[in-house]
Amino acid sequence: FLFLTLLSGNHSYNNAMASSQEYLTYVLELLRELPGIACKRMMGEFMLYQNGVLFGGVYDNRFLIKKTPSVDDGEFEEQVPYPSAKPMLLVDLENPQEVKELVLKVISDLKKKSPASSRRSHK
Repeated sequence: FLFLTLLSGNHSYNNAMASSQEYLTYVLELLRELPGIACKRMMGEFMLYQNGVLFGGVYDNRFLIKKTPSVDDGEFEEQVPYPSAKPMLLVDLENPQEVKELVLKVISDLKKKSPASSRRSHK
């Protein structure tokens, strides 16, 4: 039955596609205002880091960022990057300065939440 479901195209994995280099280039251009941006290719997708902090990625040609308290205000659409993943937020901004402000909010929240940053602050 599963085999037939996959062949018929009714399975959610069938719509998945790897992100293109062109779309990654577009996203990196949006992130140009931020220093320390790096990306790592993983299973056809791209993880995005700022100074070593994973804040989002490019999944199926969608620019998604982690959902944190500072940006979870309903302004951005929730999307799941891949099956069984936590929902993330779709970035639909085209202004690099607005993207920078958004990413910095996420990074700030992630640093507050990180056990490593908690240990450093107690020394």
